[in-house]
Amino acid sequence: MIEVSADMWSYLGKAVIAITTGGAVSRSGRCSMPRGCAAQARERFPGLDEQLGQLILAHGNHVFCLDHGLVSFPVEATPYEVPSLALIEQSCSELVTLADEKGWRQVVVPRPGCGGGGLSWGDVRPIVERYFDDRFIIISL
Repeated sequence: MIEVSADMWSYLGKAVIAITTGGAVSRSGRCSMPRGCAAQARERFPGLDEQLGQLILAHGNHVFCLDHGLVSFPVEATPYEVPSLALIEQSCSELVTLADEKGWRQVVVPRPGCGGGGLSWGDVRPIVERYFDDRFIIISL
């Protein structure tokens, strides 16, 4: 993996962008995307919360291809709990499998669970390193 300090949205159209998400879905079928890169994506791409909500309702809280060159990267069940290292590891594994299947050459991932989620990069980095090769760009700001 490659670590850079950059705006993840500068990679839009050049790489697949992972957005860290949770699994909470409202009664109207929309995924809760209240903060961080998930909120930025929801604001940039109206209807993204509904697309992800429907996928979560149908298949559970997993990595999914989304419109606009995005992919979900679950880090928590709800925005009211601390991100789960086990879920981050599951998402790493699923993202690598998807990148292999789709032949993605570059995938941008924010430090999962480390922004609004409050996890330490020192705790998350060893998990991410086990899975991500040089196709994966870890963004920090």
